[in-house]
Amino acid sequence: MWFISCAFVVCVLCKRRDNCPDKYGEKITLKEHQITVHYFCLLMSSGIFQRGEDHEGIHGFLVDDIRKEIRRSARLRCMGCKKTGASVGCSIKSCRQMVHLPCGIEREFIFQFTDLFPSFCRKHRPTQTCSTSPTLPLCCSICLEPIEPVLSYSVLKCPACHGSWFHRNCVQFQAHSAAMFFFKCTLCNNKDQFQQEMLRMGIHIPERDASWELEENAYGDLLQVYQHCDAVKCCCDKGRSYSAQSGGYEIVRCKFCGSHGTHRKCSSIKLYETNWSCSDCKAAAEGAGELSLWGILSQPISYFNSLEAMVWNSAYLFFHARRCLDASPTEILMDLATQITPQQTTAVLLQNEEVLEAALQALRQTDFNPCHTLSVNLVRSKWSEKVANQRRFLSRLLQSLQNSSIFEGPDGTKNLALNSQALRDDLYYETGSLLALSLVHGGPPVAFFSPALYHTLFHYPPDYKLTVEDLGDVILTNKVKMIAESRSLSELKKAVRAASEYLHVAGCLRRIDKLADKSMLLEDILNFYLIIRMQLPLQRFREGLRTLGVFERVQACPEGFYSVFCDPVERMTAEAMFSLFTPQFSAEGEKKTKEDKTLIFWKHYLNECEGIYGQCAASLEDILMFATAADVIPAIGFNPAPLLSFFTPLDSSCAFPQSHPEANHLILPVLPSYELFKKHLEYAVGQLSVMQAI
Repeated sequence: MWFISCAFVVCVLCKRRDNCPDKYGEKITLKEHQITVHYFCLLMSSGIFQRGEDHEGIHGFLVDDIRKEIRRSARLRCMGCKKTGASVGCSIKSCRQMVHLPCGIEREFIFQFTDLFPSFCRKHRPTQTCSTSPTLPLCCSICLEPIEPVLSYSVLKCPACHGSWFHRNCVQFQAHSAAMFFFKCTLCNNKDQFQQEMLRMGIHIPERDASWELEENAYGDLLQVYQHCDAVKCCCDKGRSYSAQSGGYEIVRCKFCGSHGTHRKCSSIKLYETNWSCSDCKAAAEGAGELSLWGILSQPISYFNSLEAMVWNSAYLFFHARRCLDASPTEILMDLATQITPQQTTAVLLQNEEVLEAALQALRQTDFNPCHTLSVNLVRSKWSEKVANQRRFLSRLLQSLQNSSIFEGPDGTKNLALNSQALRDDLYYETGSLLALSLVHGGPPVAFFSPALYHTLFHYPPDYKLTVEDLGDVILTNKVKMIAESRSLSELKKAVRAASEYLHVAGCLRRIDKLADKSMLLEDILNFYLIIRMQLPLQRFREGLRTLGVFERVQACPEGFYSVFCDPVERMTAEAMFSLFTPQFSAEGEKKTKEDKTLIFWKHYLNECEGIYGQCAASLEDILMFATAADVIPAIGFNPAPLLSFFTPLDSSCAFPQSHPEANHLILPVLPSYELFKKHLEYAVGQLSVMQAI
């Protein structure tokens, strides 16, 4: 038995000529038996079953059975078109509604392409519910057109993320194109739960490869890449189209469009850098397109904020569900850390406590690669462990960066300062790069960005408004505060005269005729000092943060990383310290009993360290430093997880705790009394503090 597709013959079941595979299935003709039928009409017909093999009849539907179904349906009238031949009925036994398949689609029947292929009328069809109120406005996550956030036959949602809403026609077209192996939610990428729900709601998912996989030479264009240097001045003697396998004359393509390129040497791209972007894409990515610098200067800050808020809020609302499903900052940083190769190292030589200088010296090496492990050598250090040296170095580096000349403001809430020497030395880029390196290589949380700086970099919080307190310069802040706090026209004019030098530089010095002019004046001042004049430092700082992909990942989930960059580091508590270390007990019963007692000593000592009366010589941070060489939990977390084990000494009088910081492993002695346990633990921790001070 053989069959062919025919586009112009009427289907024997629905009596239509339509040839629309995504709606009615493949249109098949058995030429020998003069039968033409839509495949979906066969599947959904209530009186026929697949009793044959796949090669028999039409995909297992035998010819005799098809003829019987034609005769059966000829006696039934369609409730849609009122004509005979209705072969599809509602699967609820008490329901008598019969339709042709196309009429059923028009009358919003749901046809489930699974199990026994049941059909359901409008009254009995399955529905979706919304457990959370959708945030307006919404758009279809497939066609991106506006969508009314009311679940219906025409509007469906993803069961996994609840943030992806779409038109039925859009998701059916996507399913027909992507098929079973590639059909998934466009926002959260959930596949199994998403497909089950779509089948329940009547979406047909073909069991084949995606449509693009079936095209001949579908990926032929991907084998060709852009090979041309578009730099203003090309330094290559062999021409702009020459590309070496590696080195200075290797062509690097734009990471966004891939349609522009440059030789590394022609654009001063280092050998390890891969994230180059062309001028067009860079302008678009950084928002410099139509909103030019002059345009910002000529607009009040309220306009700038409203425009930014409008753009951000639309994106924020659309992708909010997706970001909520993202991993935690610790998991994201651990994912970024997979780029690091332990086999290759970058040497950092620290002398005379000049931490920042040592870091910059390593960063400026011609062969520096951020993916190489940092090998820190502390010249006068008593520690030989590489991990301990690295953690100590990164902790001190972060403190040095916070106190550097490119930041201003009180501790814990720093803003970028405008420093011409730092611009000439490209210190903003290097500082951003060092912060990114510290986070991925196991350094502590940044914890000193001001909300204004974080908002300027990552546009979060989306509704944040810049204030006078965000100005870093103390003298400028006081003068602008006088303007903001003026209560009369005379006070305002006096405050303006006092700040005239600053206003002249900002282009804001003007005649004041009424008190209402104050708000516009303040907007212009903040606009200049916090946005306009800081464009270049912010741009270079962002570029530095792109090292190892940190900026892109933070930008994708800014609310999660807000605590890493802005919130102060939480003070360690006894409970947190106790739960941080996982105890490892002996298998032998008697030993385990003694170790349980030692664990009680350990918990009691931690509580004493946290006490307000200072009952212990060591702090919780000192103990954490002794065990892990870090006084705070790194932003990336501890890897491996901290471990607590025990040993039974031969002589209790000299049984001191031991630690292996590179493995985050603390080993406690099993001692007969708490007083002896406390004495030995404080001695060991105290010795470490003395060694650090030397």
